[in-house]
Amino acid sequence: MLMQPEITPNAYTPPQRRLLGPGPSDISTRVLQALAKPTIGYLDPSFVGMMEELKSLLRYAFQTRNALTFPVSGPGSAGMEMCFVNLVNHGDKVIVCRNGVFGGRMVENVERCGGVPVIIDDTWGTPVDPQKVRDAFRLHPDAKVLAFVHAETSTGALSDADTLCRIAREHGALTIVDAVTSLGGVPVLVDQWQADATYSGSQKCLSCTPGLSPITFSERAVEVVKARNQKSQSWFLDLNLLLGYWGETTRTYHHTAPTNSLYALHESLLVLQQEGLENAWSRHRSNHQALKAGLAEMGIEFVVTEDARLPQLNSIHIPGGVDDKQVRATLLQQHGIEIGAGLGALAGKIWRIGLMGYSSRVENVIACLTAMETVLGSHGVRAEKGAAVAAAYRAYAEQSVGR
Repeated sequence: MLMQPEITPNAYTPPQRRLLGPGPSDISTRVLQALAKPTIGYLDPSFVGMMEELKSLLRYAFQTRNALTFPVSGPGSAGMEMCFVNLVNHGDKVIVCRNGVFGGRMVENVERCGGVPVIIDDTWGTPVDPQKVRDAFRLHPDAKVLAFVHAETSTGALSDADTLCRIAREHGALTIVDAVTSLGGVPVLVDQWQADATYSGSQKCLSCTPGLSPITFSERAVEVVKARNQKSQSWFLDLNLLLGYWGETTRTYHHTAPTNSLYALHESLLVLQQEGLENAWSRHRSNHQALKAGLAEMGIEFVVTEDARLPQLNSIHIPGGVDDKQVRATLLQQHGIEIGAGLGALAGKIWRIGLMGYSSRVENVIACLTAMETVLGSHGVRAEKGAAVAAAYRAYAEQSVGR
């Protein structure tokens, strides 16, 4: 007799949440409906046509003409690993900027590729210091790659990608840029920066399902990949093998592509194109300003200074005497709102409020401030009732006047 489950399973119905953490973000009805379209074969001519549109839409999002621009079948971490396993050979020296958790993961990738990491550390919550990068190249003129996080998800700090890429070019090095949290929320200008390998994630400001990593490689990077004299340590992420699947003219089987997820990414990028990149960036700034005004009424301070702050990922200090886990649990269970905890050295010290993609809406800002005012009030954080929401509405009004 066959074994049976210990319980009788039912169809799973997830609870309704406002996803205001560091990702995933809320998904629009349009994108959810795209997921439900009929599955077809990944070599079907109709699917191949959609793939070409998807590549074009990604070029718009990245602001690049790079031919090799496509979504990796895997989350942003897979995109990160693809860049390193294809561009870093055993013994290569790589300058890695570490100002948060995800810079640390870059170091790990270099080590696993057999490369030699030259680590530049900056205080968590601050951007990468370009002068430290210049100094590192002077000490290590043989460095082959500069790797940095454009938008550090663990802190909400935004670094100057344009300057960092320029420094790398001056020293003949390639660049690997993490744009997981920045793509679609703030300017990502791959061609203007002359970045060589840039990767992102589908679940942040693109508001698609998790599990895809948009990626783009410059011609210079592609030449380096084709000239490798060592096999990539990863078969699945070997770009030389994937060129036959995502190339301009060929469609050679490599792996079973996640067809329905790719439908959803296509739709989310179409939404972004229809809104317009500059309008999307403006929307993220506007909702950040309103959130900031409301939080100020509760005496809550930001981790990152305003000149280096991501509008879509708001890291804030937890007020003294407030229980981190209890507040987040109450927000989730009683108000249906998810916010993020701190990571690494900032665990238990900060919260991360995401206003990314479809989550970056006026109603989410107001709901978040209303709930936080209530929950923090029960933890001894005193503020005039309704003051946070009123401040947010004033911020919206002031921005409208300024337009």
